[in-house]
Parts: sequence; C-alpha cells; structure tokens
Amino acid sequence: MFLLKEYRSFFRQGWTIAVLLIALLVSLPILSVASSLLTNSSQVWQHLIETVLWDYLVNSFWLMGGVGSGVLIIGVGTAWLITMCQFPGRQQFQWLLLLPLAAPAYLLAYTYTNMMDYFGPVQTFLRSVFGWNSVEDYWFPNIRSLWGGILMLILVLYPYVYLLARVGFLEQSVCTVEASRSLGCNPWRSFFTVALPLTRPAIMAGLALALMETLNDFGTVQYFGINAFTTGIYNTWFGMGDRIAAGQLSTVLMVFILVLVFLEQSSRRQARYYEMTNRFQSPTKYELGFIRSFLAMISCFVPVFLGFIAPAFYLAYLAFNHAQETFNNDFFSLSGNSFFLASLSAIIAVVLALILAYGERLNPNKTLKGSVRIAAAGYAIPGIVIAVGVLIPLGQLDNFFNQGLNINLILSGTIFCLIFAYIVRFLAVAFSTLESSLSKIKPSLDDASRSLGYGTSATLIKVHIPLLSGGLLTAAMLVFVDVMKELPATLVLRPFNFDTLAVRVYQYASDERLVEAAAPALAIVLVGLIPVIFLSWQISRRAID
Repeated sequence: MFLLKEYRSFFRQGWTIAVLLIALLVSLPILSVASSLLTNSSQVWQHLIETVLWDYLVNSFWLMGGVGSGVLIIGVGTAWLITMCQFPGRQQFQWLLLLPLAAPAYLLAYTYTNMMDYFGPVQTFLRSVFGWNSVEDYWFPNIRSLWGGILMLILVLYPYVYLLARVGFLEQSVCTVEASRSLGCNPWRSFFTVALPLTRPAIMAGLALALMETLNDFGTVQYFGINAFTTGIYNTWFGMGDRIAAGQLSTVLMVFILVLVFLEQSSRRQARYYEMTNRFQSPTKYELGFIRSFLAMISCFVPVFLGFIAPAFYLAYLAFNHAQETFNNDFFSLSGNSFFLASLSAIIAVVLALILAYGERLNPNKTLKGSVRIAAAGYAIPGIVIAVGVLIPLGQLDNFFNQGLNINLILSGTIFCLIFAYIVRFLAVAFSTLESSLSKIKPSLDDASRSLGYGTSATLIKVHIPLLSGGLLTAAMLVFVDVMKELPATLVLRPFNFDTLAVRVYQYASDERLVEAAAPALAIVLVGLIPVIFLSWQISRRAID
C-alpha cells in the first residue's frame, strides 16, 4: 500500500512538472516583451515618444470608445429582443445574429472599401439613379478612416456581447422578471432596473472580449491608415529595424490589455448575483405590435446584413464571376498551407491544454492554478505582440547556435516559430473548453478507476478522454478556425515563400486586387462558419422556446 501511494505521488508530481514546464514555455514570449522595459531606450523609442506615441494612445481610446459603445448597443439590444420579445423571424435571427463572427474585420475592411469605392457598385448605382457625373456633384463618406475602422470592428465584434448577454438573459430567474411586471414595470423599466443589472457580468465579459479584439486588430487599422499600436509595432520592427523599440511598444500595448482585464474583473468584484428557482423556464415574451415588430426585425436584420450577408455575397460574386483568376493552383496551395498549420496547431494545442487541465485536476493548489492561468493568458495578448515576443528569444537562440558557425537561422522564420506563436496565442481557447468539459466529470469516476488498479495516466486514457471526446473536438475546431483567420503573427513569422490564405488576402488587398483576394477571403469566411453553427446549436439547446 505504501509503494502504491508513492507510485501515485510520483506520477502526480510528474503531471505537476509537466504543467509548470508548459506554463514556463508558453509565458516565455510574454516575459520577453515585458523584459524590454529593462533595456535602455534607443533613439528610435525616443523618436516614437516625440512623434507618434500620442497618436497611438488617442486612436486606441477612440477605437475602444467607439467599438465599445457600438457593440453594447447592438449586442445587448438584439439579445433582449430575441430573448424577451415575440415578433416574426425571431427564431431565425437568434442564430443569424452570430454570423458576423465568421468574418474577420480585415475582410470587411477590404470588401467594403471595394464596394464603396468610386468605381464600386454602391457609388456606380447612386450615379446612375441620380444622374451624377463626377465627385463634384455629390459627397460620399470616406470609409478608409477612423470611423470606418470603428464601424468594421463593431460589425464583427458585437456577437461577443450578443452571445453572452443572451445567455445571461436566458439564465435569469423567471420569478424576478415576473415580479417586476406584477409591480407595474413596463418592458423598458423592467429591462433597465432588473434584467440589465442581473446580466451585467455577462455583458462586461463580452465587452472585454470585444475591446481586446479591437486592440489586437492589425489588418483593418493598417489598411485604413489608422495609427494604432499594432501597426506601430510592425512598422518599428520591419520599417525601422529596431527590435528594442518594438518590444517597448508591445509592452505598452500589453499594459493596455492587462488594465482592461483588471477593470473588467474589479467592476464586479464586490457584486453578488444570485438566482432563485425556475432558472431555465422560458419567460413570457412581450407580444409586439405591427410597427414595433417591424422595427425589431429591422434592428436585427441590419447588423446581420452589413456584418455578413452583404460582404459574403459580394465576395462570392467576385470569386465565381472570375473563377479562372481566383480558383487556381495558387489558391489550392495556400489552402493546403493554411490547413496544415491550423491542423497541426489544433492538435498540439489540444494535447497541451489536456495536460494543463488534467494536471490542475490532480493537484489543484495555488501554485499550479497560477501557472495554468499564466499559460492561458496568451489569448488576451495581441498577435503582433506575441510575434515580437517569440522572435526575441528565438533570435537570441539562433545567435547562440551560430557562434563560430556559418549556419542559417535554425528557429526564426520557420514553421516551428509560427506554430509556437499560435500555441501561445490560442492555447487558452482549447484550455477553457477542456477545463469546462473536465469539470463535469465526477471525481468519483477517478476514484473508481484507481480502485480497479489504473494509475493517473491510464485513468486519463481509459476514462476521461472517451468522456471528453466532444470537448476535445470542440477545442480543436475553435483553435483550427482561429489559426485560419490569424493575420499579424502569421505575417511577421511565416517562413520565406510560405503564405497562407490570410496573408495572401492581405497582400492582394494592399495592392487593391480584391478580385484575386475574393476566393481566399471567401474560404476564410466559410471556415469561420463552423464554430458559428456550433454556437447556434448550443444556444438553441439551452433555450426553451
């Protein structure tokens, strides 16, 4: 019996060591970026402070303020309409409103720029209708601007707030809502005084995700010429060739993100939210009249149309109308590269996430939990920052290996370097999914397995993995789609002459060649529909209509 306990203790320590090593490896890029603050400031950094740093700060605040306001209005408003009101098309809109999640913001930026250009379909149609001959006859807004960037980001990020707000509204106690009605509250008052305060944690979580994605965006702000931190970091590294200054800019952006996370958590630290009985009972919906039903339908249709339907159909039109130019050998080669990177990254991320989640389950002490949280912090860090953080230590390793030897780069600019960045960025996606699935498995199953003579590893293989098959597939799918859409880290770290669909779309769009970019962009959108369909199915299972 003593030997058996020693055996189990040894394997528990082995899992703990594995978790700590993974956490250390994954946190290395973040620590590398943070260490740049300890480096002496270069002349480039001083130049950035004197010239563009203030623009980066101001534009970031404008982006966060504009996007935050937009996603709150659209996300919370549509979630309340879908959950609490009855109008034609409500059941269809509850999943249609998630479709913009499939399209990255930079794809919308490229598409809408082409659609609203002088020779695009929108202005061409207006000139034909009103008889205008040139730009001197009318005024048309310039979408390649700060407000255009805000609009593009709102259209693709509001589903974060909509999704979490809708789940929050669904999980509210029916008794609470009905009590407000019995006290004479009309729908508006019931919304502002009861439903909205109870759903605040979910709404704030969705808002935090949207704002982090806003600060992470590179393709949209770069294409629209907005001076933001992500474009500044890219230009400092590749335009000015200053690694130290790029790292220091990355640190400032990382501090932005950490402050945002801290504010989101502290805003509800002292609050407590409790629900009573009848939690999953569907509340009585407000029956809307003809005019209000029409307005509700318009409110739900406009975000879906602008955020997905219009750009997706335009890309499909360009792709299939110029099929010989778009669906060529180059397209299939790019698809193969993207599929290879996404598949391999998904497999590695799921394996590492499973080790982290199971190691935390075996030894749920503070040290291990803290290490796991550090390993899962990469998703909050923008891709361009992670790219800089990966290049710094791997570049130093290459210099160490090349001392006295005439060898090319071993790690930097390789597939390994790129996949490492993907793991740092998206490990949290796989971990949160597997942690949630693993928490639903009763500890008594572990005890039963060990009573039959199985060790910790055998218990994981024989018991947990079969029960986690759905969670494993979901985690792999989410990481796969995220890698397919990732642009800044791929653009910086990809090997020479090794492009992906996202990189090629960026290159074509930068050269104003949207016709050639249509097929790769459409492929990214179609792949992005996979998790959207899955999320819609999950929500429909929880809702009782």
